[in-house]
Amino acid sequence: MSNLEKKKFPIGPFEVPENICDTTLDAYIKVIKDFPGKLKNLIENLTDDQLDTPYREGGWTVRQVINHIADSHMNSFIRFKLALTEDNPTIKPYDEAKWAELQDSIHMPIKPAMRMIKGIHQRWTILLKSLTNKQFERTFHHPEHNRDYNLRDNLALYVWHCNHHFAHIENLKKEKGW
Repeated sequence: MSNLEKKKFPIGPFEVPENICDTTLDAYIKVIKDFPGKLKNLIENLTDDQLDTPYREGGWTVRQVINHIADSHMNSFIRFKLALTEDNPTIKPYDEAKWAELQDSIHMPIKPAMRMIKGIHQRWTILLKSLTNKQFERTFHHPEHNRDYNLRDNLALYVWHCNHHFAHIENLKKEKGW
C-alpha cells in the first residue's frame, strides 16, 4: 500500500465480515454508542487553523471530516429506519464530496456537527439495542451499487466509518505533533 493509500485508508478499506454474531453486534453497538465522546476528546482542543488543516494532501480538512461524519451518519440512521419500516426501500444516494464542499462544511464551527453526531448516535444506539436478529436482516436497495444491503452489514460499515475517520484525525495530530 502506497503512502497516499495509507493516508486515505489508515485502517484499510472496508471488508464485509463473513459472519457477524451477537457478540460482534454488541461490540459494534458499543462503538456507535461511544464514538461521539471519543471523537470529542480527539478534537476538543484543536484551533481553527488546525481544524482547517487537511488530513492528507488533496484531502478534506478536519472541519470537513467532522461535518461529513454528521452528514453520513444522519443518512445512515435514516436508511436504518427506512429498512425497518418499508420493504427493501430504495435509498437516496448523495454526493458526499460535493456536500463536503458546501459552506456549512467548510466554514462553520464544528459544535453544531458535534451536537448532531451526539444526538444521532444516542438515538441510533437505542434503536440498535432494540433490534432482533431478524430485524438486522432487513434490507435497503442502493441504486448506485444496484445492490441490497442488510442492516447487519451496514452496521459493520459504519463502525468501520467511525474508526476510519477517527484514524484520519488521530494520524494528522500525531504527524503534526498536536
